[in-house]
Amino acid sequence: MAAKEASFDVTSEMNMEEVKNSIQIALKEIKNRFDFKGSIADIKLENDKLVVVAEDDYKIEQVKDVLFSKLVKRGVPIKNIHFSASEKALGGSARQYGDLISGIDKDNAKKINVAIKNSGIKVKSQIQEDKIRVTGKSRDDLQKVITLLRNLELPVELQFTNYR
Repeated sequence: MAAKEASFDVTSEMNMEEVKNSIQIALKEIKNRFDFKGSIADIKLENDKLVVVAEDDYKIEQVKDVLFSKLVKRGVPIKNIHFSASEKALGGSARQYGDLISGIDKDNAKKINVAIKNSGIKVKSQIQEDKIRVTGKSRDDLQKVITLLRNLELPVELQFTNYR
């Protein structure tokens, strides 16, 4: 009788509800902070993009620091937020857009598959749209793959789900 295969999915997801909650909490903190009194500071979500507005680039970085601390507390992967260069906005303020990356794109999926193949661990991996399914006979091998992938340098944070 053949051993039952175990598997897990490699994903990279953004929980949009947690992003919205983090923005609300960050805005509340910014409103009450002494160093932001009387200054322009706003964070919005427009078409699944973050928009950060402040008086200048320095203030934008401060606003992003507050937001990132709230996102981290709520388990949102900040590595999946890719900001553009800041630009001038109305009234002499500065604006920056942040893309919220959900899912694993084809290039990163290929890198992950190549890393798994090159590791020599006896598992199979296949790309399924924006995630990767890894299967193997040994749970130990699956754990080795998770450790391997955690150490990969990728522009997104990986999550491991549906471990069976």
